[in-house]
Amino acid sequence: MTQRLILILLLFLVGDIYFYQAVVTLSSNSLIPVFYWIIDVLLLITLIGIIFLRQRISDIQRIASILITTMLLIFIPKLFAFPILFVEDIGRLFRGFPSRSVYVSEVVVIFAGAIFLAIVFGLTRGRHFYRVRKEILYFSDLPEAFDGFTITQLSDIHSGSFSNSKGVQKGIDLANAQNSDLLLFTGDLVNNMASEMDPWIDIFTVLKAPYGKYSVLGNHDYGDYVKWTSISLKEANLRRLKEIHREMGFKLLLNEAVTLHKQGERIALIGVENWGKGGFHQFGNLSEAAMDIPADSFKILMSHDPSHWDAVTVDHEKHVHLTLAGHTHGMQFGIELFGFKWSPIQYFYKQWAGLYQRDGKFLYVNRGFGFHGLKGRVGVWPEITVLTLKRSKT
Repeated sequence: MTQRLILILLLFLVGDIYFYQAVVTLSSNSLIPVFYWIIDVLLLITLIGIIFLRQRISDIQRIASILITTMLLIFIPKLFAFPILFVEDIGRLFRGFPSRSVYVSEVVVIFAGAIFLAIVFGLTRGRHFYRVRKEILYFSDLPEAFDGFTITQLSDIHSGSFSNSKGVQKGIDLANAQNSDLLLFTGDLVNNMASEMDPWIDIFTVLKAPYGKYSVLGNHDYGDYVKWTSISLKEANLRRLKEIHREMGFKLLLNEAVTLHKQGERIALIGVENWGKGGFHQFGNLSEAAMDIPADSFKILMSHDPSHWDAVTVDHEKHVHLTLAGHTHGMQFGIELFGFKWSPIQYFYKQWAGLYQRDGKFLYVNRGFGFHGLKGRVGVWPEITVLTLKRSKT
């Protein structure tokens, strides 16, 4: 992780130096360079301090959130402007390196300004800019009664980050408007503590689906990111969180499975506890959860962390047709336009947003309903997933 942070800092530094050249090309005011570098140095010192003192700062999450937001606003526009200036440098190289073009510098500053405004939108309106994403999945062995069966998936609510009840209600109404047969939630109900959900229980209780509402736990739900004064308090927090699932009408699946019946046919729904790579807990046990399910049953798995799919699910002895995950949030920052999809999270997770397929098995990674860390979303919007199961002829 530290090596990746150093790489990110180097990229930001390169972008910073290049953007500075565009700024001084457009202005001869001697105070501009002073203010430019003072802001950057203070920000970098703060970042380095948090990296090396993170164990000593009690309110590290709030500080980190503010820092991430500031870095996005200051550095990202510069980083996106870098390729334009770099291309100009290639041309300058063959012309004896004359002074930078004022026209190119103007284009760079305007472009960076547009990126800045896009980030501001994401930090203000983006946190509740819900998008419905729909996929139709075909299976040759799907029971006929379930042909056309619809599933709404929500993930990563992170209620501890919410402050706008109207914004949250907008997402709930949009989820209900899909009129899906089944509603599934794939973990991270809170940031840290069960009490974060108390103001929002009534809002989420109104979610409905005729074949039920089911959920699993995510890494944040266990309370691992809080310094508890005793183990008993941490255990009580988890018990309360499980009660909240029940109060909202969700059946929480803890390494277990249920059978869904329709017109005399059935499919299996499996839910495992959190299982993740890179230091995350591996409480999930697919073998235990699927123990009593016939091998030839159609199976849907809820597993919070998508790394579980590659590491365990795909090669598991029991064929899992569809896995639903979340966890990544799409890093809440990226570009998704005209079929192009990019986010820094893809350098950490192979499957990070949307639909994936391997060996006749599907994985869908939800981009998350809420937000955490970064107080908004830029380019990777909060998601309500609607999956339609279809029976193929072959």
